[in-house]
Amino acid sequence: MQREDAACHRDVLVGIAHQAMIDKGLEPDFGKPVEAQLEALSAPAKADEPAIRDLRDRLWCSIDNDDSRDLDQLTVAEDLGGRVRLLVAVADVDALVKKGSPVDAHAQKNTTSVYTAGGIFPMLPEKLSTNLTSLNEGEERVALVVEMTVGSGGTVQKGEVYRALVHNKAQLAYDAVGAWLEGGATPPKVEKVKGLGENLKLQDRTADAMRALRHENGALDLETIEARAVIVDGSVVDLRQERRNNARMLIEDCMIGANGVTARFLAGRGLPSLRRVVRSPERWDRIQKIAEDMGEHLPPDPDAPALEEFLVRQRRADPLRFPDLSLAIVKAMGAGEYVVEEAGAPSIGHFGLAVKDYTHSTAPNRRFPDLITHRLLKSALAGVPPAYSREELAALAAHCTSQEDAANKVERQLRKSAAACLLSTRIDDKFDALVTGAGDKGTWVRILRPPVEGKLVHGADGLDVGDRLRVKLVGVDVERGFIDFVRTRH
Repeated sequence: MQREDAACHRDVLVGIAHQAMIDKGLEPDFGKPVEAQLEALSAPAKADEPAIRDLRDRLWCSIDNDDSRDLDQLTVAEDLGGRVRLLVAVADVDALVKKGSPVDAHAQKNTTSVYTAGGIFPMLPEKLSTNLTSLNEGEERVALVVEMTVGSGGTVQKGEVYRALVHNKAQLAYDAVGAWLEGGATPPKVEKVKGLGENLKLQDRTADAMRALRHENGALDLETIEARAVIVDGSVVDLRQERRNNARMLIEDCMIGANGVTARFLAGRGLPSLRRVVRSPERWDRIQKIAEDMGEHLPPDPDAPALEEFLVRQRRADPLRFPDLSLAIVKAMGAGEYVVEEAGAPSIGHFGLAVKDYTHSTAPNRRFPDLITHRLLKSALAGVPPAYSREELAALAAHCTSQEDAANKVERQLRKSAAACLLSTRIDDKFDALVTGAGDKGTWVRILRPPVEGKLVHGADGLDVGDRLRVKLVGVDVERGFIDFVRTRH
């Protein structure tokens, strides 16, 4: 293992990320045909149909990460007296990126934006994703609007999809809004827009009701650690874990609701859809064994409500180890995938979210399946044949699943390399740690500060998952993302 004597510079991560993209079959760069198409685009899409509704006067706002510039969705709510009308406006990327164009071809190749410590590889060029097709603050944009009527118990009673002209009144950030919703200071932008605070609290209450209903039906409350690298003056100086808060959950639940409405809207018009599914776990026996090892019992057949109750108990009993338990459950459940579902056919559903009707439709600037869904929605609205044939959709479902897996591998590799960078100047330092894996392939530990996982290369005898110990860092390999520890007594 190499020993680093100076802080690892971000340029090293840039090179690793670029090569990882190529190695995994993704295109890190935009070609000349894309650049030529971009030169011809100078303005956002116009309201080109008389049927487009004018909703610019609503209290639309976006909530995203502090550094997000590709804004895909806005939200707003309206109190109906016992019920709530919840609206989600989604960027109409298809209005500028037409099927079969060079930009579309690149997006279809990668199928997703890839976010790494070595740089962002956007699915769409930034001229589009952060400008012309982004729902930026203070700008008028054409959007696809998903409208939901939500009952007091969190049930989406009816839904509708249409195109509209919208105006983002405030670009907000998760952390600031989350702290405010939990009793902290009001964000200045919320104070500035009259009525926005009350509207956000209405959205939050509505999202809470929707979430509570899903959890009653067995939606899984999981928490894994995916720390983001903090880079200052070109060097990795910290790893920051993104914590869930009310603002993040508000947006998650609005998007889950909108994706359900979208799926049912297409089915109701007899059109196929590209569904996002997580099947009932084939490795339920593995999940049973995990619970058994913790002194718990799960039913013999997959049971989402029983699994959720088990997870709730474990979070309360051992919050320190809960992220590792969550990761073990996620691995046993298996990855999500894209499939084509015909109208009227039985739905596979999403086991983790406890919903039957679920597509991806709310992030077309950064996910190609959402752009596919938008084109199908616009076909339905126009009363014309679907934008994609059944055969095209089947091929795209398999391709999107494969490329998403590739992108996830790139992001995981760079998280490991960034962690190795951060620790490169701390060889021989000692840390408190937790055993996260023990088997034939080795023993793995997670140190607590910073939250980094590595291999225990010496002193693993007698250790099992969940054991706490002291470890010493003995080496890192930034390029491969390897971090090696040995057990120590002090």
